[in-house]
Amino acid sequence: MQVIPAMDIISGQCVRLTKGNFKSKKVYSQNPLKIAQIFQKAGFKKLHLIDLDGARAGKIKNWETIEKIAQSTNLKIEFGGGIRDARDIKTLLDSGINKVILGSLALKDPDKFKKIVKKFGDKIIAAVDIMGKKICYRGWQKETQKELSSFLKDLIKMGVKTIICTDIERDGALRGPNLSLYKRLVPKFKNLKIIASGGVRNIEDLKKLSQIGLTGVIVGKAIYENKISFNELKIFLK
Repeated sequence: MQVIPAMDIISGQCVRLTKGNFKSKKVYSQNPLKIAQIFQKAGFKKLHLIDLDGARAGKIKNWETIEKIAQSTNLKIEFGGGIRDARDIKTLLDSGINKVILGSLALKDPDKFKKIVKKFGDKIIAAVDIMGKKICYRGWQKETQKELSSFLKDLIKMGVKTIICTDIERDGALRGPNLSLYKRLVPKFKNLKIIASGGVRNIEDLKKLSQIGLTGVIVGKAIYENKISFNELKIFLK
């Protein structure tokens, strides 16, 4: 299981939210590139990079910061937030982004999403963001009536190979990941690579997640608030 550090961008700054609430914004750095370089030096291979301004607006906003990180590090970056169409995706991939995360599009315009997956293949990761039993989108500001299992089956039919599954109520809350959710999904959807996100608070949480059979886990606030040290993470960074 790969541990992937998270970086959220608002107005060119590195921030974290609690449970997706923009009013809970906490700024950790005015220099996201410097943080990304620290992650690279620590031994991380990937970065989970989200343009929160873009997610809320439905249009990528922090192009300059995104390109700077992509071109000044060797990290494989999975990027999401405000991606509208194939042109955005091509620009991102040409800028050095490794994979693109799409959430809202799969729910709002499945036909367009399917065409994009067909065109870009495994460069596309689907974001599956859950609040209680409901799936949310547009920076978690809107929710749908779509049921999780049927949505995952739809994604598989559309050609999706990897998903990031986030429990919004745990995201940034440091109260532990939703282990029961992932224990249910991993054996049921064997042909999906599942990356867990939300709630990781310490190294013990990561050890528990690693036993489930997940492809990866995204860690944000626990790293920024020094709840998990780079030294502890070495077992996952080999």
